[in-house]
Amino acid sequence: MRTNAMSRRTLLEAAACALATASGIPEIANAHAQPTLSPKNDETIRKYYAAWEQKDWRPFDNLLADNFSFTSANNDDHISKSAFKTRCWESQVDFIERFELERVIGSGDEAFVMYVCRTKNAKTFRNVEYFRLRAGKVEAIECYFGAQASFASAVGSGRR
Repeated sequence: MRTNAMSRRTLLEAAACALATASGIPEIANAHAQPTLSPKNDETIRKYYAAWEQKDWRPFDNLLADNFSFTSANNDDHISKSAFKTRCWESQVDFIERFELERVIGSGDEAFVMYVCRTKNAKTFRNVEYFRLRAGKVEAIECYFGAQASFASAVGSGRR
């Protein structure tokens, strides 16, 4: 019978890992867990996209915090709710047919949403948006536009 030599250091490290796993230390137990978003924040995000499809500013406005800001690569650097209404909502609401949410991933009051948007002129585009929420309202959104090579963005190109 052959035995392999193991240093005490290696043995102690292995024992510490086994002990930590057995004792259920939360940091270790949750190290590979998927982040979760509260049902309330998930619902707020889904209502946000549904409001675009309803074409009614009032419920949309109710979802946005008073200090709401929007940022995108389209010269939108932390614009206010009123600027967002003028520059984004009013110019795009009648252009959008529907959103298909592919991923809503988050933790606490932060989430990333990846979606495909279908426009009324049969175009599609894909974006990822980072949401910051507080007390059931959308406090901030940062929009990261998708590549035109894979989803020709009618919105990004200015075509209607």
